Amino acid sequence: MIKELKRRFIVLAMASLTVLLAVIVAGMNIINYEKVVSDADSRIEVLEENAGRLMVPGGFDDQFEDFDEPDDDDDDDVFDRDDDDPLFGPGGPGGPSMSRDEAEESRFFVVSIADDGTVRSVNTDRIYSIDESEAKAYADKALASGKDEGFIDEFRYSVDEEGGVTRVMFLDCGRTLDSFRSFLRASIAMSLAGLAAVFLIILYFAGRIVRPVAESHEKQKRFITDAGHEIKTPLAIIKANIDLMDMELEKKRIDRGELRENLGDINEQVDRLTGLTNDLVYLSRMEEAENMPVMTEVPYSDIVDETVEAFGPLSWEKGKAISADVEPMITVKGSSKELEKLLSILLDNALKYSIPPREIDCGEDEDGMPVPPEIDVILRREGKNAVLKVSNKTENELTNEQLSHVFERFYRTDSSRNSETGGHGIGLSMASAIVRAHGGKISAHTDTGHDFIVTASLPLA
Repeated sequence: MIKELKRRFIVLAMASLTVLLAVIVAGMNIINYEKVVSDADSRIEVLEENAGRLMVPGGFDDQFEDFDEPDDDDDDDVFDRDDDDPLFGPGGPGGPSMSRDEAEESRFFVVSIADDGTVRSVNTDRIYSIDESEAKAYADKALASGKDEGFIDEFRYSVDEEGGVTRVMFLDCGRTLDSFRSFLRASIAMSLAGLAAVFLIILYFAGRIVRPVAESHEKQKRFITDAGHEIKTPLAIIKANIDLMDMELEKKRIDRGELRENLGDINEQVDRLTGLTNDLVYLSRMEEAENMPVMTEVPYSDIVDETVEAFGPLSWEKGKAISADVEPMITVKGSSKELEKLLSILLDNALKYSIPPREIDCGEDEDGMPVPPEIDVILRREGKNAVLKVSNKTENELTNEQLSHVFERFYRTDSSRNSETGGHGIGLSMASAIVRAHGGKISAHTDTGHDFIVTASLPLA
């Protein structure tokens, strides 16, 4: 069960995290790519608006000694500033500009093509890596694509048609594309590394995370089984008595005494089922936050003394004795009714499961009478808590495994589940719910294996 839940948890967690990281990485890289495209288009726009010349704040950029402006009498130069040229109109300082750093980094070339398909001009003065033939080949690819803009290899291109001449401008985006690819690879690598690290962490903690769920599922299954057993036994007794009465009626020989006995058995089992139902309802209410008892300052010492005294006759009837060692004047914040019920549950449990008098030698008193086995009740102030301990000797040896389950519903250390002691196996579950409702802690342990000690710690008022 735990392995299956663990596997499902790991798969679900990793799938969710993978989708989340994929969306984040994809989003970041899409934004980064759009920025690359936007910056490239902005530079191309500046070049187009300024007739293919680099416009920087303050005027045209004339600081590039390696890229002298072509002579005005060169009719084949795409950068000719002839005002009559339909592609390269006046432009000038009034157009858009870019920073000097951007201007220095810009590498581009331009190809102008007439309507008849002849190449009017090619300018590669601003780039070293492209010659005239390569520039023409790139222009042919751009026109063949049928798009006004796009990427060919490392170049961003823009197609502009005006006055019967088509100008194709290419901007080298190699550096920015390399940066984009580096960021893409780094983000993917970091995401994969993060996924691997998270996988190891989830793998380590998955068992601890799903264990409470698995244990809760197992407890639920055990609860259904045990509850069915507790209910089935009284119902079987009731049915048997009814069948017996029915047989007697058919034979017309009803014995009033026997009938009364059968009805008494039925009534007893009905009372048992009613008690079980009431206890389950009480336990459910105590575990719900909206049904918390009203808390006030209550004299815990007095409650313990009075409850122990009330159990005196019952304990002597069973041949057992209750020894109380109560520190006076201990006050806690809680419900006196619930705290009385807490100790009643613990004492009732101790009386039921402590060693019978005939099976233990406790010595004799001053008059030579046998001393019954004791159930010890101790209340002490320890730090900021009031600590109540109820202990009794047990016939069967207790194990740590058994003690870890004693506060579960219907759990009994006696696997045979005989009903000689009465009860339904949910008393300690109710005690645990009461203690938790008061903000305290409850535990069970054994010192010798043949003693059962329940410790309930509640905050002092």
